[in-house]
Amino acid sequence: MRVLVFSSHPHDEEYLTRANADHGHELVFVESRLRKSVAGLANGFDAICAFVNDDLSEPVLGALHQHGVRYIALRSAGFNHVDLDAARALGFTLARVPAYSPHSVAEHTVALILALNRKIYRSYNRVRDGNFALDGLMGFDLYERTVGIVGTGKIGERVAAALSGFGCKLLGYDPYPNPAAIDLGVEYVELDELFARSDVVTLHTPLTPDTFHVIDAEAVAAMKDGVMIINTSRGALVDTVAVIDGLKSGKVGYLGLDVYEEEEELFFENLSDRVITDDVFSRLLTFPNVMVTGHQAFFTQEAMTDIAETTMANLSAFERGEASGNEL
Repeated sequence: MRVLVFSSHPHDEEYLTRANADHGHELVFVESRLRKSVAGLANGFDAICAFVNDDLSEPVLGALHQHGVRYIALRSAGFNHVDLDAARALGFTLARVPAYSPHSVAEHTVALILALNRKIYRSYNRVRDGNFALDGLMGFDLYERTVGIVGTGKIGERVAAALSGFGCKLLGYDPYPNPAAIDLGVEYVELDELFARSDVVTLHTPLTPDTFHVIDAEAVAAMKDGVMIINTSRGALVDTVAVIDGLKSGKVGYLGLDVYEEEEELFFENLSDRVITDDVFSRLLTFPNVMVTGHQAFFTQEAMTDIAETTMANLSAFERGEASGNEL
């Protein structure tokens, strides 16, 4: 099939091309993010391949349909950027990558916890400037601290496994408790209890209407003073303005984000020579107890290989008239 790959970077081309060696699709890579104004690039293609910040709203889907696209391959697990009702009404087949190396996101989560706690980012910059003072670098032992894991699927389970090795007390919230997490010592509780008891709250749940702004002003108020909040899942799980208020008051002691609710115009691009006009995001960067990474938690060799291979397999299944099992 002829496939147009949107939001392409060199690493996408490398891994998708390698995975395509056993499939033989005609892949064309463009750097443009998918939006209505560039949907015409897909004219004559059987399928497109989209990433997390591509626009797959009804107007864009309508334009793609007019240009003859029949299949949409998402090279991501999340699909909250897709108007599924419109896609189905237009007759599209869509498939995603429901799972890839869960270790990638889980390990990045733990890296954020450790870096925030032990002020690694601050000490690194100090030492480069010849400043070896310890003032302001005090951390705490993770041993016997309580970590609340919101969402205990494969990634949440791996986070639990890593933190159990530090001797943390583990709380979990999930409508579908994971037996493997229970075996790791996770105690399942209601969300309000998890917020009240946790020293660290880390999010690993999909973005749905029920989880939108699961961390809001009310949730922050219910947490311990000085709580650490980590989000490596979906940006809109966190009400950024509410968390900034918590940072200002001292209620939130640490914040680690790999995702941001308005990241579409920021992440995956080099904006170092431009003024960032998002005032809320700019405010986040002024706090010394905040770390933001640019949606890189998934970005390991193993995860990229899994994503590329599953994406190519999804395309080939559609070409054969078969279901891959990853359809939406």
